Amino acid sequence: MRFTIAIDGPAAAGKGTISKAVAAHFGFAHLDTGLLYRAVGAKTLDGTDPIDAAGSLRAEDLEGFHLRTPEVAQAASKVAVIAEVRAALVDFQRAFARRAGGAVLDGRDIGTVICPSAEAKLFVTASAEVRAERRYLELADKGMDVSRAQVLADVKERDARDMDRAEAPLKPAEDAVVIDTSTMTIEEAVEMAVSAIKAARG
Repeated sequence: MRFTIAIDGPAAAGKGTISKAVAAHFGFAHLDTGLLYRAVGAKTLDGTDPIDAAGSLRAEDLEGFHLRTPEVAQAASKVAVIAEVRAALVDFQRAFARRAGGAVLDGRDIGTVICPSAEAKLFVTASAEVRAERRYLELADKGMDVSRAQVLADVKERDARDMDRAEAPLKPAEDAVVIDTSTMTIEEAVEMAVSAIKAARG
């Protein structure tokens, strides 16, 4: 059985949390495609050429808390605008999407570019202010020295870069179910996502 669930959305909207919960609910494999770009971004911070980094990515490169730092997030957003980087990572993502037993992929262009024929598509979003507060609390909880103003500025800067890029801009697929989590609990958002996927499965 092959069934692909594509979940897109901007940073800190909750798509990662929803994707993991959905994958667990249906017993599907899960891939956070943003980790691919974060891993490439992390390598570039060490001086590696981004195209070389994308072409030599290994499974172990996708592990480690350093991939969740603001510096790596910004680096990931910068390498994601490079067409050759995206092309190098597309085959990996598409192969994962069609694995037997079902797959959930979350990112920014899954439903529009990577898996336009996915059986279920969601677009998870929230206001920039809500997303920045979530990210601030997450980083502060990990002991990182950040300010709310700086995190909000980072979120807005990343949104602009992701939405305005020529290659695979961030936007909902035409047939995606949009879930705005601004005023939702995690449980409510997951319930809405599961219901939408069940409807797509028939």
